[in-house]
Amino acid sequence: MTAKGDAITGRVPDATLDLRRDVCPITYVRTKLKLESMAPGAVLEIWLSRDEAVRGVPRSAQEDGHQVLALEPQIDGSWRLLLLNNRRT
Repeated sequence: MTAKGDAITGRVPDATLDLRRDVCPITYVRTKLKLESMAPGAVLEIWLSRDEAVRGVPRSAQEDGHQVLALEPQIDGSWRLLLLNNRRT
């Protein structure tokens, strides 16, 4: 059985980080470390809940050269962020 792709991007995330209990700046530190461990072109799914992280993590990722594929609000008040790893080898 294969995993279904994301409705917006059509991509299945290669890894997931749940940062809903974390606060800035650790949210992006953990995101950056995870992206560094992943292959270029991989998709990272991140779950966020705090407003500061929802603004800061996508912005910092873009500043580091990664691509935001989606930032989706969820019914429970959390956010789902999909990042494309544009890390250079």
